[in-house]
Amino acid sequence: MKVTLESTDAIVELATSTGHVPARIWEGFTESGIRVHAFVTRIAVHKESDNTQFERELLEQRPLSKELQGVYDLRMVL
Repeated sequence: MKVTLESTDAIVELATSTGHVPARIWEGFTESGIRVHAFVTRIAVHKESDNTQFERELLEQRPLSKELQGVYDLRMVL
């Protein structure tokens, strides 16, 4: 499966067994067009790659879609 995601400006707090961690909501589509969203807590570039462009692009964020606004509390439990 392939998924294309875009970063949003929405951040939620996920409660885990070891504490709380912030996660940004990313929204997108599968290759077949199914709408999805993901909670991203970490993202990195391979250590041998130049991350300059990646860091610039990572700052780009769009507003959360109207469909997801208000769906998730600021805290979620994993």
